[in-house]
Amino acid sequence: MGIASLSDQELIRAYVAGDEKSFETLLDRNKDRVFGYIISKVRNEDLANDIFQEVFIKVIRTVKNGSYNEEGKFLPWVLTIAHNMVVDHFRKAKKMQMVSESSSKSEDFNIFSVLSLSDHNVEDSMIKEQIEVDIVRLVDHLPDEQRQVLEDRIFKGMSFKDIAEQEDISINTALGRMRYALINLRKLVEKHNVSITV
Repeated sequence: MGIASLSDQELIRAYVAGDEKSFETLLDRNKDRVFGYIISKVRNEDLANDIFQEVFIKVIRTVKNGSYNEEGKFLPWVLTIAHNMVVDHFRKAKKMQMVSESSSKSEDFNIFSVLSLSDHNVEDSMIKEQIEVDIVRLVDHLPDEQRQVLEDRIFKGMSFKDIAEQEDISINTALGRMRYALINLRKLVEKHNVSITV
């Protein structure tokens, strides 16, 4: 039985046992799918090649040190690594600036410029989802009044006028709570070392 007829798991076991050719076969079998996935996201061949190499360096290290779980399928696992590296690349490349708290006076206010990107492509969506997860986690640490206003404005898209009516407070009070929420959120971002700005 030739090496090409071995399963991915059998090739991994052979590679760990010292057969370098097994990994070459594994790479040849899966490289088109992995590279195709990466280039579909970054749309730049040189960058895709760089990320592709980083992916397989990580794959080799993980397999060599015995951390690869053989219960999982090899290709989905590698694609997950590729996905994470693509996300990391775009998170580093994008300048994600928090909007100044003074902007909360505007009805068009959004907490992060990245949350109102006009170009809703795949990369932006992935970044947006991860940042929202990080921020939602921190929002829970805000005082209740501040958290409520921020959630109503950002996650529910309510106007400050509607928030004021719902909470039975003045618009100025709603704006003030938002301002303090942003100040405190910035402190939480620094304290918990959440990467929002590059």
